[in-house]
Amino acid sequence: MKKRQVVVKRDGSTRNCTTSSSAVRSVRYAECQKNHAAGIGGYAVDGCREFMASGEEGTSDALTCAACGCHRNFHRREVETEVVCEYSPPPNSSHR
Repeated sequence: MKKRQVVVKRDGSTRNCTTSSSAVRSVRYAECQKNHAAGIGGYAVDGCREFMASGEEGTSDALTCAACGCHRNFHRREVETEVVCEYSPPPNSSHR
């Protein structure tokens, strides 16, 4: 009997499996962290909570946030990795 184990990690590391495994990564851009008051020695962010692309994927507008106008690099990047491991129990294991 094959079993399947799914592990979701946020730190970007993957776990080694003894049998077949696959990893799927998804990237999400969260709140904007651009300091708009850096020129005057202060700290002020605009309050944008999540990156929303201004244009279609593959265009230069895809890297600009529709909500705040900042480049995607100013938004906090969250990488979520899903590791799927398939394994079979040893053939001579007994249940008591």
